[in-house]
Amino acid sequence: MSTTDLTLKYYNEKASAFVEGTRSVDFSALQNEFASYVKKGGRILDLGCGSGRDSKAFMEMGYAVVAVDGSEEICRFASEYIGQPVICSTFQDYAPEGMFDGIWACASLLHLSLDDVKAAMKKYASVLEQGGSFYVSFKYGAFSGERNGRFFTDMNERSFADLLKEIPQLEIHKEYVTEDVRPGRETEKWLNVFLKKL
Repeated sequence: MSTTDLTLKYYNEKASAFVEGTRSVDFSALQNEFASYVKKGGRILDLGCGSGRDSKAFMEMGYAVVAVDGSEEICRFASEYIGQPVICSTFQDYAPEGMFDGIWACASLLHLSLDDVKAAMKKYASVLEQGGSFYVSFKYGAFSGERNGRFFTDMNERSFADLLKEIPQLEIHKEYVTEDVRPGRETEKWLNVFLKKL
């Protein structure tokens, strides 16, 4: 089973519990910061939208949101929640239409191998408007492999800087480490990076 199939199997089987555990989490600080870098009323691509929590927040702020997720079951929940269709596709297969003012990839690209993370970021950077914002987050660390039934590529400041050397059209605008906001997960750390398209 490929790393993508493994991860999608997990989310399809556990969609209800995953949505329930993530939809009500308060992510407003990161959402608001991202929105401050994206032009008002602009077009946002939510890559790996999960429960639809962030897509809905951006829609309520007045943004036009295109939501994408690889899990059919997750897409079903998210589409119902945000009131519009969610595109069901892997990051590798999805073919974006038009350009975006912002790309939000919250805890999503981390399910790809390092090579696939690079390829995805190059691909999506090409459909980001100049000056646009690209947010990505990864579990903090140096691990790569299967964990809890899914594939993960963890990142730290050094490994992410190395990755970015191959994507010259993107530069780090802001970067910081946060604790997991889900109850009982406070010991888990996340690398949050806000990138700008040159």
